[in-house]
Amino acid sequence: MATIFSPSAIFTTTSSTSTSTSTTTTSPPLTKPHLPILSTTKLKLPNLANTALTLAAATIIATSSTLPALSAESYATYYGTAASAANYGGYGGNSDKKASAEYVYDIPEGWKERLVSKVEKGTNGTDSEFYNPKKKTEKEYLTFLGGLRQLAPKEVVLNNLALSDVNLQDLIAGADQVSAEETKDDKGQVYYVYEIDSASAHSLISVTCAKNKLYAHFVMAPAAEWKKDQETLKHIHESFKTVG
Repeated sequence: MATIFSPSAIFTTTSSTSTSTSTTTTSPPLTKPHLPILSTTKLKLPNLANTALTLAAATIIATSSTLPALSAESYATYYGTAASAANYGGYGGNSDKKASAEYVYDIPEGWKERLVSKVEKGTNGTDSEFYNPKKKTEKEYLTFLGGLRQLAPKEVVLNNLALSDVNLQDLIAGADQVSAEETKDDKGQVYYVYEIDSASAHSLISVTCAKNKLYAHFVMAPAAEWKKDQETLKHIHESFKTVG
């Protein structure tokens, strides 16, 4: 039987009445610089050898100017249906997922979807999951639970989420710090935002209630990968919201 971990000793909470989606400052994705474009001014050189060099340089410059600019990291939007295990079929059970979506979040380019089984959906409520194929422990996933109209206190919600997630239990048990805050979107919908930091891993969790369901979006990464990829990981964490 799973043990409820109480992070009360390290659990700190804050509250915000702002109408923004989150109080976390978001840094825009890094934009890689354009390739340098050299001056095309030709020098008046005194001999043919220097003239030939000038023409060669002009050719190189013209070629460089046609190269595409390096783009910032791109994302795709995932539309989740939170289908029950009984109605589940393949990747979500509905051919038109956008029309019937209950939540959305961004997926970094190149990340892969992991097929969630009916058993997994029925036991711990996992609805969707994506991971970085180059760093498979770097991932985001969403779980949901029906029959809930509003959020319980922040500490209670986190402990209940850990009951069905062994990895989350271990992370909380070994955490150096667990913080929580309450935010509201522009419609007044309440979200709990948790950040769990340990020597081995880092996690960002966003939880909300809508349509008599509790939705929990998780972003997890090993500590070393968090330091490298935290801007991307924060972006996908902040992209989660319910729709419809």
